[in-house]
Amino acid sequence: MAGALGFQYLDRLPPCEMCMWQRWPLIAAIFLGLGGGMLRGKAADFFAVLTLVLVGVSGAIGAYQAGVEWHWWAGPSACTGARFVVQAGGDLNAPIVRCDVAGWRLLGISLAGYNALICLGAASVASVFLLRSQK
Repeated sequence: MAGALGFQYLDRLPPCEMCMWQRWPLIAAIFLGLGGGMLRGKAADFFAVLTLVLVGVSGAIGAYQAGVEWHWWAGPSACTGARFVVQAGGDLNAPIVRCDVAGWRLLGISLAGYNALICLGAASVASVFLLRSQK
């Protein structure tokens, strides 16, 4: 989340709709992880699993968006493709951010791709640690 907010506010790179979709599970995971860290026993295990699932969901959405950016599959018509139009009544000065165009890439990977790699990787590693702690 810190990276996404840094790009948004420090680098002036506004998020698209799908970028926002990736943030919601991460925000929920942050709060559940912090809350679950204060628990013990089965309740703590439940919160840990739920947190891992939410981080994985954010990564899955990131992977989906990366595929949309590479035009491997179609994205939501609300923010992609030729049929994407600005809704009337909105802020006409707001930047138009398409979900199928990567605003930034490093080594050919977009922010959505990095979110997918980081979140899915972190959820996988944390799952291994959680399973080991169960034994």
